[in-house]
Amino acid sequence: MSEDVAARVWRGMRGLVLERHERRKEVCDALGMSFIRVKALRLLAPGPLTLRRLAERLATDAPYTTIVVADLERRGLVERAPHPEDRRAKIVSITPEGVTAAELAERILGEPPSALLALDPADLDALDRVIARLLAAGS
Repeated sequence: MSEDVAARVWRGMRGLVLERHERRKEVCDALGMSFIRVKALRLLAPGPLTLRRLAERLATDAPYTTIVVADLERRGLVERAPHPEDRRAKIVSITPEGVTAAELAERILGEPPSALLALDPADLDALDRVIARLLAAGS
């Protein structure tokens, strides 16, 4: 029985986040680029990555990651440079314009839907505790 309830809860969570309150399209429209490019900017915002590491984090192959980075570079959002210790590798760094785009994406993605804001404070606190436990269990 509890497995059925867990499955129903999981479907509900997925439906809320991925269907009813999906923000990826809004981000893509605001920035005028695909979500994989937005994701690359968000991954680069904390600091530079090698092209190989960026491909791993994006879960894409190296040739496709190169296309993504080339487009972001053309837009002035990232820069590529040779790795200081391995001339075969490239380091990808975000530019100030890229940081601004990544910050906008984070603001849009982080905006809680109105249904969540409308919850009773006690329900919101309970949901917060449950999600914190779920996140802690996954680490």
